[in-house]
Amino acid sequence: MTTARTAPAPGTANRRPAVQQASLVVTGADATGIVAAVTAVLSGHGANIVSLDQYSDDPQGGGFFQRTVFGTDGLRAALPALRADLDRHLVEKHGLRYALRDLSVPKRVAIFASRSDHCLLDLLWRHRRGELPVSIAMVVSNHPDTAEEVRGFGIPFFHVPSMGPDKSAAEAEHLRLLKGNVDFVVLARYMQILSGGFIRDVGVPIINIHHSFLPAFVGAGPYAKAKERGVKLIGATAHYVTEDLDEGPIIEQDVVRVTHADTAADLARRGADVERAVLSRAVLWHAEDRVVRHGNHTIVFT
Repeated sequence: MTTARTAPAPGTANRRPAVQQASLVVTGADATGIVAAVTAVLSGHGANIVSLDQYSDDPQGGGFFQRTVFGTDGLRAALPALRADLDRHLVEKHGLRYALRDLSVPKRVAIFASRSDHCLLDLLWRHRRGELPVSIAMVVSNHPDTAEEVRGFGIPFFHVPSMGPDKSAAEAEHLRLLKGNVDFVVLARYMQILSGGFIRDVGVPIINIHHSFLPAFVGAGPYAKAKERGVKLIGATAHYVTEDLDEGPIIEQDVVRVTHADTAADLARRGADVERAVLSRAVLWHAEDRVVRHGNHTIVFT
């Protein structure tokens, strides 16, 4: 009696399982031997370095910043031993800090929005197309306007009203929703000021999109103000949120040229395009561990 054998699909006979990848971000005081120490630890665990970017703001005692992406078989099982070696060779020997993350596990994000939906819907659309390696845990808004559109993407929507000077009840509900459920928050034109207490208590990075090169044209009606001043460039800024309003470390900026013939509506339309692009890049880079905060500025490995 013979047993029939099914031939493998073309090109699959010698295919190996996909190698798992991780990111390793190393920061600290610059010194001789750091890159060698990192690569030695990784090679000692059979890891193959896919990319390595580094920057020193001053080779003579300045800050050192490095992002490495590497792959290895059985990554998750290897992580505990790898961390132990990184502790020994980087932390104890060189006094460095590091963050090690399995890139197959996407960061969880909550998106906050108000009535303006262009940034919100752009992020949802990019996520659905697989362009943003994140897990969108929820959308939170102080208005119900976008609820049906958000739920059409299969994303939970929470309406949390926030009116008047006292935001404590709304922020308490925000913290209840977010605690333990997200790795960062994105303000996609969320038109509410977050309190210092909330920023501290939420315990995760918050990314905001601002409709200008900070701090010009703050407040309501920025494009009407820009038209009144006869600007020739309009732009957008994505930055981390701190207790100092619109003063946090900048992640990304971009501009578009305009002329005297553009109306305020034209500026708003073109500005919305810039806002979408700048915010999506900032979210992508943060999700891929490409942004390192250093004081009140950032190192961005793009």
